[in-house]
Amino acid sequence: MKSKKLDSGTVLVFDSGDEVVSTLTKFAKEQRISAAHFTAIGAFSDVGIGYFDWQKKDYLKNEVNEQVEVVSLIGDIALDGGKPKVHAHVVVGKKNGTAMGGHLLEAHVRPTLELVLQDSSKELKRKFDPESGLALIDLGQP
Repeated sequence: MKSKKLDSGTVLVFDSGDEVVSTLTKFAKEQRISAAHFTAIGAFSDVGIGYFDWQKKDYLKNEVNEQVEVVSLIGDIALDGGKPKVHAHVVVGKKNGTAMGGHLLEAHVRPTLELVLQDSSKELKRKFDPESGLALIDLGQP
């Protein structure tokens, strides 16, 4: 993955084979990003997409083990336990014209992913929500 700082934000270009969530998380840690949002387009060789099962309070994983186009990838970065955490949703288009979407669990880039990240000097923090079982952004925290 390569990156270039712009006047407002950063462009990240992922290489073929890069795993998206772990690579972006590592970048956020290295750059000390505590609040950001991002969008991306590109393609994956495979992707794990999650659907949150409200009753089980856990993600059901749907695996797509074929080349797909990234129709939309959006997300944010906020601190969870003092560390940057990536939260992203994705819609991918398959060869047969169907689409799948949900929570991005993992994905491997092929041939590229172009991501535009807008970060902030402010902090966003996540807090555990007992009703959902998830760490949600808490705007009440300083």
